[in-house]
Amino acid sequence: MALEFMKPIVSLLPEIRHPQRTPPVREKIYWTVAGLVIFFVMYNIYPVGRYPIEDQFGFLQMITASKIGSLITAGIGPIVLASIFLQLFIGSKIIDMDLTDPEQKKIFQGTQKLLAVILSFFESAIYVYTNAVPAMGAGVYAGNIYPLFGNLFFTQMIVTFQLAMGSIILLYLDEIVAKYGIGSGISLFIAAGVSLSVVQGTFSVLIPNAMAQLAEGGANSVPMALLTLLPLLFTFIVFIIVSYAEGMRVEVPLVFERVRGVGGRYPIKFLYVSNIPVILAAALMMNFQLIARAIGSSTFYIGGTNIVNFLSVVDSNGRLVDGLLYLMTPSFPNPVLTGYQTYFDVILHSSAQFTHIPELVHVFAYIVSMVVMCVIFGRFWIETTGMSAKDIAGQLKGSGLQVPGFRRDPRVIEKILEKYIPMITILGSIFVGLLAAFADLTGALGTGTGILLTVGILHNMYETMKREQMFELYPALKNLVG
Repeated sequence: MALEFMKPIVSLLPEIRHPQRTPPVREKIYWTVAGLVIFFVMYNIYPVGRYPIEDQFGFLQMITASKIGSLITAGIGPIVLASIFLQLFIGSKIIDMDLTDPEQKKIFQGTQKLLAVILSFFESAIYVYTNAVPAMGAGVYAGNIYPLFGNLFFTQMIVTFQLAMGSIILLYLDEIVAKYGIGSGISLFIAAGVSLSVVQGTFSVLIPNAMAQLAEGGANSVPMALLTLLPLLFTFIVFIIVSYAEGMRVEVPLVFERVRGVGGRYPIKFLYVSNIPVILAAALMMNFQLIARAIGSSTFYIGGTNIVNFLSVVDSNGRLVDGLLYLMTPSFPNPVLTGYQTYFDVILHSSAQFTHIPELVHVFAYIVSMVVMCVIFGRFWIETTGMSAKDIAGQLKGSGLQVPGFRRDPRVIEKILEKYIPMITILGSIFVGLLAAFADLTGALGTGTGILLTVGILHNMYETMKREQMFELYPALKNLVG
């Protein structure tokens, strides 16, 4: 199936035009900062008719650059979801398009933008219309909606429109940053959200708590203050480990078929699939928690026993506290809020309320679940997005490259790449799964997934800035490398 029929529709969508000249690096920085400022402004504005609401899916807010209740409640979720859908359809050949053709690539990008707009309204409506029943008294409804002019349905439509427009603005900000700024706007917003979370956690929780411990005095005041700052230490440890892993790679030597002696190396990074496995695993775990909320109050008896309780048990606040789904999700106390003494006491000595499974088993089950899901998603991702050894071999052959000392046959390149790509995919997926679980279990600020994403994004932005500065100093070099 091709997308040619979408051409008249996508041509109606507004588009950010390309700059008439290549902006200098300084101007690109200004555009990038401007996009970041607008993002933070929307981050702190709440839609008319709705009040701030606390949400339990903090890790999801990290990977979607969102803030529940604000104008960017949906964040970049619709944009990322639209991209994933279309990439998977193309990778699995459901949609047949040649993205090397500028015309087809333009149709693809327009279709992706249209799908993101549709998903913005869809996700915003889901958020607004769920649990919209009188629950809080004084005319306020669950979800913190306050009916305008006494009309709940009208208010819901207004709030839905505002939230959808927030995501659409982010969509065009991403386009502006990509064409006039540095790197990707989506990546920039994710890194900004995680960084803000780390700063807020440091100055609003850790430092006041540490100062309070020191103010109490006594022999244990200093050790307790240092214990309070442990999340900062764990955040730093994860940051250093990911930074080191970003530089690990295997390089396959290549030469041009028609230009003897000229070639280079094809780098296969240790984090070959980047953070995609842990993002998909985190999204799946979020769905587990949503399922748990949906069935938590249900009953299905067999032999006098409620089978639903074996799947999930939720408390009065909607938090997952027991069941099979509980074992697979990071439903642990927050050591930043409870303190490490209470946290370790819960982990070491408590057990689940219904099944009586020890929390240590929960910890082990969560780590295993995270690693297994990351490996499955990592393998799935390279096979459906053109990153397998066969796909890469075809791309290298199409570029006129070959492995020196071997026949000019893409099967030869594929066989050599098969020695590295599958194994590195598995090892990299295990690594990001273990590191994300470690960060979640130790209370690292920004969550494990958020730190993994932010380090990768900052590393890529640094590489992009170095390349842009090189092109600005030596314009002929840009023409040489295309």
